[in-house]
Amino acid sequence: MNVLLTGGTGYIGSHTCVRLIELGLRPVLLDNFANSKRAVLDRIERVTGVRPLFFEADIRDRRRLDEVLAVQPVDAVIHFAGLKAVGESVQRPLTYYDNNVHGTCVLLEALQAAEVRTMIFSSSATVYGDARTMPIVEDAPTEATNPYGRSKLMIEGILRDLAVAQPEWSITLLRYFNPVGAHPSGAMGEDPQGIPNNLVPFIAQVAVGRRDRLTVFGDDYPTPDGTGVRDYIHVLDLAEGHVAALQHGHRHPGVHVYNLGTGQGYSVLEVLRAFERVCGRELPYAVAPRRAGDVASCWADPERAGRELGWRAERSLDRMCEDVWRWQSANPTGYPE
Repeated sequence: MNVLLTGGTGYIGSHTCVRLIELGLRPVLLDNFANSKRAVLDRIERVTGVRPLFFEADIRDRRRLDEVLAVQPVDAVIHFAGLKAVGESVQRPLTYYDNNVHGTCVLLEALQAAEVRTMIFSSSATVYGDARTMPIVEDAPTEATNPYGRSKLMIEGILRDLAVAQPEWSITLLRYFNPVGAHPSGAMGEDPQGIPNNLVPFIAQVAVGRRDRLTVFGDDYPTPDGTGVRDYIHVLDLAEGHVAALQHGHRHPGVHVYNLGTGQGYSVLEVLRAFERVCGRELPYAVAPRRAGDVASCWADPERAGRELGWRAERSLDRMCEDVWRWQSANPTGYPE
């Protein structure tokens, strides 16, 4: 099976690429390097012994997409490409709607023309907004609290409408919780451009000396220690979730929705303490006001994925931190340019 990975050199895309290669599938990577580096291709080859087929392209460029799909036909697409920072989306909403929503529409038009009808979509737990009950099930109300989340929710709606109009489509919506971790080799990990918007890569950069201290956005939430609580999932568990969704979706038309998380919530300070155990020292932090668009608590009920896909997250928070520290300490400035 040839599988197109949009955003394929990004953090989650690259780790999913590795898993597909290990299983004997043929990933075809497409990326514009907006939030990744070309060196990722070298690291994938180092880890797997295989250099994936790669095309440089923006998903909003219909002509380029048509060229790629003509040169390299694919059987399915895993759609990772998209901007993903909550805070940035509040400041630059039009950029997020253009890249995420418009880009997906262009991609879908190109896939229709190429007669590709299987899509796994990289959605997000942010579509649930400030959920009132935990853990969150897939049937919980959706009401995003920021433009990033709304862009994901809009795309989900577009994909549902497409499946109604063309029932031969198989569309799987994977609602990620908080991906962290790295490849255990230390050769691949998360390498955010600029100041990290997510907790664990920021902690890792503090631990390696790139940042002076961690900023904790809010310590007055209605949580046990006042800091935000999230469901952190290892990126390799997430990659395996995509493989399970691909294997299921390719055989079952319609729309399928799954939470990908562990079912366990950890606070910001709990994650910080776990990382301190791994790196062997205390890490400085300072409290700042709450960040716009954030919610107090968010963790998954992943039972549907376990029941229908046969998938469960297996790696612990300590394992996530160990793998991140191995990656960051071996690559203190991330991937080479």
